[in-house]
Amino acid sequence: MRFPYSSCLALAVLAITAPASHSLAVETTSPERLGPEAAAAVRHVFDYDVRIPLEARIVEKSNEDGAIREKVVFRGAQGFLVPAYLQIPPALPSPGPCVLLLHGWSGSKESWYRDGGYISGGDVRKALLSAGYAVVALDAQCHGDRIAQNDFAPVNHYIDPRQEQPRRGYFTQREIYVQTVIDYRRAIDYLATRNEIDRDRLAVVGYSMGATQGVLLLAAEPRLQAAVLCALPADASKWSLIAPQNYLGQIDERPVLMCMGRTDSMCPEAQARELFALLDQRTHRLLFFDSGHKLPTDYVDPAVAWINQHVKTRD
Repeated sequence: MRFPYSSCLALAVLAITAPASHSLAVETTSPERLGPEAAAAVRHVFDYDVRIPLEARIVEKSNEDGAIREKVVFRGAQGFLVPAYLQIPPALPSPGPCVLLLHGWSGSKESWYRDGGYISGGDVRKALLSAGYAVVALDAQCHGDRIAQNDFAPVNHYIDPRQEQPRRGYFTQREIYVQTVIDYRRAIDYLATRNEIDRDRLAVVGYSMGATQGVLLLAAEPRLQAAVLCALPADASKWSLIAPQNYLGQIDERPVLMCMGRTDSMCPEAQARELFALLDQRTHRLLFFDSGHKLPTDYVDPAVAWINQHVKTRD
């Protein structure tokens, strides 16, 4: 079942004000995290040399769902070429707003071009295009077209126990996350060169791994105005460079909607509430669905409504 935007925003508010198990009035404890000074210092891991040339170029164009999709490649901060899809709706007033789409672990930019699927990515993208937003989606490090950087081994590749030297990945999860966040910062640099895009109206939608990267990106990148974080995984250790609890407090007042599954094994309801408690309650919302890590397609409408409320109408 899909709901109109206004109803979905009401549902988002209901999810944090309803009684019993639907209330944020229950006891929560803050997850273990770094102090503010240490967290601010760690954030510099996402810095990069802005003098490195982007060398961006369009290598392919195609028509997808009535809008031209450009395949763009640009130079990442470590020298790797980063592939991205940029799609601009035909009726977009120039310059118009743009939403960055961050896929999950073992996914790719193609995840946002499949209806349904694990993250309902095609539904999100088409809804954003219909609402008047350009969208840009990258392949995370070692994912999609970038699998060659990992010796063509997928991040969840099969390890044959009979091999004397089992095939391994060449990048840790931490390295993949940090590099991808820097790549998205470079993507924002690229968007600033496009006359069709309003650099003052940028937002992010991330799912699972993409939600964690969305938190890190928001903390490092002041050019983003709002975000939707879907199925954000928890991380117990404050010593992890990619633990979201170390960065949520650095997002300040920029509006964030968290869409979470009540029975998500990667972040159960109690942990989701603990993470949400680290945000400014005045400008953020927590919306639960009766699901696990795979959210129902119903999350699409409130996600787009949140972006529409906080980005499109922004002066």
